[in-house]
Amino acid sequence: MLLKVISANSQSRGKIKSLQHTHSLTSYRTCLLLLLEVCLLSVACQDVAITWSAEAISPDGKWLATARSQQWGGPGTAYDSTTVSLKPIDNSQPVTPVLTFSHQYATMKLKMVWLSPKHFDVTYGPSDRPGDHVKLDFRVAQHSGIEISVQDLSTQAGRAAKSVGEQ
Repeated sequence: MLLKVISANSQSRGKIKSLQHTHSLTSYRTCLLLLLEVCLLSVACQDVAITWSAEAISPDGKWLATARSQQWGGPGTAYDSTTVSLKPIDNSQPVTPVLTFSHQYATMKLKMVWLSPKHFDVTYGPSDRPGDHVKLDFRVAQHSGIEISVQDLSTQAGRAAKSVGEQ
């Protein structure tokens, strides 16, 4: 009789062990699936697209100015931004962002003109879409001896409208 109880206990232990093994395997699979879903969602939320770009070479051919508008998508993370950067043509220095704008739509108005080899001018404003506005978030006034001037078209348009109304 003692033998039967011992063998019955050893059989039930085997069942418990096999149930624990199955339970941990299921938990492991569930964790892997959850981790995979989180990875896929994080990749999907970092959706970024270049919506516009332009370049301008300095008159002496030593500097390249680039502008690039980007649009990020995702639930609660949508954002539109334009960055203007300078880089020496000879690749002696890395690309240096000198202006950064945030705006509501995929593009904005932006014009880059080299007035001289040491004077770079950027004119900007909102797109033609109603209610659009542009904010200058970051500005470098001078980089490697190059003066960087910035003109906001929306304030110039406001001044021009006042001047016409005052006449």
